[in-house]
Amino acid sequence: MENWNDFEKKDYNEYVDNSEPPRASAYNKPKKEPRYVTTKSFVIVLILAIIVSASLGAGGYALASNVFGVSGVTKSINATNVNLAKATGSELSIQEIIARNENSVVAIETESVSTDSWLGQYVTQGAGSGIVYSEDGYIITNNHVISGASSIKVTLHNGTELKASLVATDPQTDVAVIKVDETGLTPVSFGDMTSLSVGDLAVAIGNPLGTLSGTATEGIISALEREITIDGKSMSLIQTSASINPGNSGGGLFDQYGHLIGMVVAKSSGSDVEGLGFAIPADTVSKVAKSLIEHGYVADRPVAGITIVDLTDANDAMQYGVDLTGVYIKDVTGKSAKKAGLKSGDLVYFINDVKVTSSAVLLKEIQKHEVGDTVTFTIVRDGDILKYDVTLEASKGNATASQDKRNSQNIRN
Repeated sequence: MENWNDFEKKDYNEYVDNSEPPRASAYNKPKKEPRYVTTKSFVIVLILAIIVSASLGAGGYALASNVFGVSGVTKSINATNVNLAKATGSELSIQEIIARNENSVVAIETESVSTDSWLGQYVTQGAGSGIVYSEDGYIITNNHVISGASSIKVTLHNGTELKASLVATDPQTDVAVIKVDETGLTPVSFGDMTSLSVGDLAVAIGNPLGTLSGTATEGIISALEREITIDGKSMSLIQTSASINPGNSGGGLFDQYGHLIGMVVAKSSGSDVEGLGFAIPADTVSKVAKSLIEHGYVADRPVAGITIVDLTDANDAMQYGVDLTGVYIKDVTGKSAKKAGLKSGDLVYFINDVKVTSSAVLLKEIQKHEVGDTVTFTIVRDGDILKYDVTLEASKGNATASQDKRNSQNIRN
């Protein structure tokens, strides 16, 4: 057929035959006999018509869908049939992971005595989470959860409340070990950190807000070996999208097999920040906890034998009476550092070939070495630039300089 627009432009008469049709003579017109349809025949014909009509309708719809992309039906998907465990290919369901570990995570409450400016004393309460390390009562948590606490109380998943004592703590890794007088606890199973991948399922269990013990949230592993500086310490952490809140610190982060892969340490805060939680890798937690239990400190850790104060802020530098901002040596405690010639008041300019812009940079560089290694300190003293070679010694305990506004820290791993 010609184009429809062309059809409209032509004279209509060209397509209409106006001649009179031939007429049949009246006498030649045959007489029609009446025909009758039985009820049975009518029903059969009606059924066949319905079948044919339905077939043509379905075929026409399919043809239209294929040719023109017509879709008149919206498919409904039940969201309850799709969950994160299936989406990430998890070995266990989220419910199974929680069931395996809910008895291995505890709530922690602390009390500490503080003194105000009028020398009056008052009690400060804190809360966090902990992870059962052994069947006989050893529990691991963050150092910042129990730091300065005069009393520590642990609440098990079944509601049992127990008094805990501090075994040892390592401020550098923010790991601490406490002990309760109880047996038959359910320890966690440590996971294989080498098999972790970004996108894997992660389930956090803890005590958010200090009142919601046993709370479980799910997410994924967002990043591995994320370098984060917390309280002047550079830490390599696991990042997760699982919901983390104050009180989750010291709680567990578990993988798709129900194994512990991290101890929750921090979350990023802010009105525009969501889905940013961090955890200390489980292999670090296990190694530090084992050494704390056996030695009371982290054995064979390299130290430079000095205490530093971070005066990278101009106001802090002014309060200390120094002209230049930077990282200063506050005390020299190690034999090697004393023998090398380091002194209190020295400004640490470089360590090896790395410029020291903060205490975190200096600590991170120390972490790269072993006991017995020699590192070169470039320092500024009375306007002169001097270099000293210091042999790193083994840590003998957790004696550190008191923490103040300027992040006074011992140079340790």
